[in-house]
Amino acid sequence: MSTSTRRARERANTRERIIEAALHVLETEGVAALTIRRIATDVEYSAPVVYQHFANKDALVLELVAYGHRLMLTEFRRAAQESDTDQRMMRIASQYVRFAGEHPHLFQVMNDPVVDADERRRLAEPVVDVLKELLTTWSAAHDVVLADFDQACEILWGTLYGIASLGYLGNVGSDRARRLAELALRAILLGWQAEALANGRPASSQVL
Repeated sequence: MSTSTRRARERANTRERIIEAALHVLETEGVAALTIRRIATDVEYSAPVVYQHFANKDALVLELVAYGHRLMLTEFRRAAQESDTDQRMMRIASQYVRFAGEHPHLFQVMNDPVVDADERRRLAEPVVDVLKELLTTWSAAHDVVLADFDQACEILWGTLYGIASLGYLGNVGSDRARRLAELALRAILLGWQAEALANGRPASSQVL
């Protein structure tokens, strides 16, 4: 192994250790406990070593946001493997809320306005693209033409986000929030089917 290859591997390993330590602090103590000095202590490096990889706390948080969206993307892709188009949509709803319940602090920073909105949107794009693919398949299967497709996706995404947030309330909880998300998504999809019928389009009569 060449010297340059070894150094690149060591640098990558160091970066990975920093990210793992930051994620642990975030998941167990929240974003307020996440500081460069704290992470440096946990990985037994000096603060300047951490700064070599992340210019500041904001850069480190942004990396965790990216990590969170990669996790969610994995869950969405699993949901997309459902053979039934309606069940795919229900699975998406359930998995989104389950993710929020299992990773509350990570979910918070993924949606926190202190993180640059354009960056959050960029990092969320692959996940949203899966939702768009599933909605496209669903609408084709039910002969539903969505007048404003992007708006329809925003409605679904916003609904899931809102219900996932409800899951943090003591009188709701994650399990009930998952059921509510499925019910809400089903109601929205049935509404679009009914609208298609009312407009004279032959929407599928399949029951969700």
